[in-house]
Amino acid sequence: MHELSVCYGLLSQVERVARQNEARTVSRIVLQIGPLSGVEPELLRRAWPMAAMGTIAGNAILDIEAAELRVRCTECGEESVVPSNKLLCGSCGDYRTRIVSGEDLILKTLEMETARVPCDTDAGQAHRGIQSSL
Repeated sequence: MHELSVCYGLLSQVERVARQNEARTVSRIVLQIGPLSGVEPELLRRAWPMAAMGTIAGNAILDIEAAELRVRCTECGEESVVPSNKLLCGSCGDYRTRIVSGEDLILKTLEMETARVPCDTDAGQAHRGIQSSL
């Protein structure tokens, strides 16, 4: 299953970011998956527990967001959101478009508990907004 390999690649990135931030655990991972990424979200969701078992992200919630497919028209220059089976310009209808986004699989957010403890509290910190493309 292709998605299992994707999970292992994702896990590698998650572990790298967790190490950089001295995290004890990763509690939530948010992925943004484009319709032309070649990844089936439901299969990825099913493969994740097997890949993550016994790791720092073993109990992490995997949230998957669908990304829009956006194209830019080479004729009129407009950018528009289109369905994956119809890459026509949403403005002028021309077929000469270039994909701007929607082929990506993006690690959008990680929530983790770090080993560093702020002076004012007992709990670790949640880190958000870490973005990376797989």
